[in-house]
Amino acid sequence: MIVRPEQIKSHLQKQLLPVYLFWGDEPLIQQEATDALRQHCRNNGFTEREVLDAPDNKFDWNLLLAAGNSLSLFAERRIIELRLEKKPDKNGGQAIVEFLSDLNPDNILIITAPKLDKRAKWYTTVDKIGAICQAWPIDRRELPRWLGQRMQNLGLKADPQALQLIADRVEGNLLAAAQEVEKLQILADADGHISPQLVAQSVASSARYDIFKLIDNALQGNAKAALTMMNGLKAEGVELLPCLGAISRELRILYQCAWQVHQGGNIDRVIDQKRVWDKRKPAYKAVLSRNKLKDFDLMLKAVNNIDLAVKGRRNANPWDELAILLQSLAMGSQASLMALSA
Repeated sequence: MIVRPEQIKSHLQKQLLPVYLFWGDEPLIQQEATDALRQHCRNNGFTEREVLDAPDNKFDWNLLLAAGNSLSLFAERRIIELRLEKKPDKNGGQAIVEFLSDLNPDNILIITAPKLDKRAKWYTTVDKIGAICQAWPIDRRELPRWLGQRMQNLGLKADPQALQLIADRVEGNLLAAAQEVEKLQILADADGHISPQLVAQSVASSARYDIFKLIDNALQGNAKAALTMMNGLKAEGVELLPCLGAISRELRILYQCAWQVHQGGNIDRVIDQKRVWDKRKPAYKAVLSRNKLKDFDLMLKAVNNIDLAVKGRRNANPWDELAILLQSLAMGSQASLMALSA
């Protein structure tokens, strides 16, 4: 069955299915819907959690089957999370179908993934016995309404002009939109009213070095400006992981675009299908023209390595490596990427 992200909480009040699939191109919506499911499971006795990361088709699918068959050490209910970075190959699909054919009632399977093939047998199997939640980017025309609903959930009420101002600022980036709403919640009057003047004041007081402007400069090929902004963020004590998350989101979309172009797709049509905002389309075309599919693959591997460095699992300076990544994105340089993604 299909469950829209905004319906997940009401759905869970009625039933809890054995498997849930969250997929799509909008990480914030996917994350919040998945978090709601995890919290519901914890509240209902699923106190153990096992996470399986499958970044590619070299993943050992026996690990999934073993997780389904293993008994809890404490005889407790368990969440099994399968995180897919790419659509499963034939072996992966068969493993998921096999897992679902012999479900342990004390387990719940949560699958998160990017864009998938709806015709795959494992996908249709999930559809039959579980729930599928698709998270797609919010259309620019719908963004003010989305912002208004988010504010309403927080007890805020915004003027239409204020909502449009925020929408114009974030240019479709929901993570930035969510951050603006959280900031406005602190600045709002006692009655929770958000005026255009308050939004303008909030925007004016934003940090000079903005991660989204940094990304735009890198996409536009302006390596110097991107590195200057990165150093500004570093000097202001900004945590690197949220920055890396925003960059990773752009790179995943670019990889998907590059793959479709590599398969013979028209670059303008591909960018339209990804719902890239008009102001950003020239930058997307430029970066796709100077980088090939394998370049974006290397960049995504580099993001993973930087993430490991931030978490202390690699001996490297993550800010220095981020500088190399941004320079490669801006200038289409492969040489430094090869070492960074190794």
